[in-house]
Amino acid sequence: MVVMASWLFFSVGAFSQSSLSTEYQVKAACLLNFIRYIQWPESAFSGSESNVVIGVLGDDSFADVLSQIFNEEMIQGRKVVVKRLHLFQEIRGCCLVFVSKSEQEHLEEILRNTRDQPLVSIGESEGFIQWGGIINFRVEAGKIRFEINAVAAQRKGLRINSQLLKRAKIMNSESEKEGG
Repeated sequence: MVVMASWLFFSVGAFSQSSLSTEYQVKAACLLNFIRYIQWPESAFSGSESNVVIGVLGDDSFADVLSQIFNEEMIQGRKVVVKRLHLFQEIRGCCLVFVSKSEQEHLEEILRNTRDQPLVSIGESEGFIQWGGIINFRVEAGKIRFEINAVAAQRKGLRINSQLLKRAKIMNSESEKEGG
């Protein structure tokens, strides 16, 4: 599974746009690799035994795909746990949160309220990076690509490995909207 996930990350290959399941599998494999290339500050964890908690806010089918990919996965000596979130207030305690397109209407509020938390916010919506999200997926020529808001990540105390940054479109802080 890890070999497949690594291959998917580095090729971020084409998929049928009509196949949401395939799109989510590619995004889930990317998330696995994102976690391997990001270092959180110690303040992101309540203790040395704490899990890496991935929250999914919105489309529940993606949580199912993530649960399959992260089943029994360990990252940086910590067990990975996928948690379904129904309200953005449940984000506290997550290391990474995926905000589905279904939450587009609440995007500004979600990102404003998590701005000072040491978590990686990942989205798939127009404007996600501009509101202060860390990583945003976009589809370009039938392929899944991603952009990173390195300034917002640094502000949260997150360190992103240069190998991950090389594969992303880097967005500058000047494009962030006030309060995001």
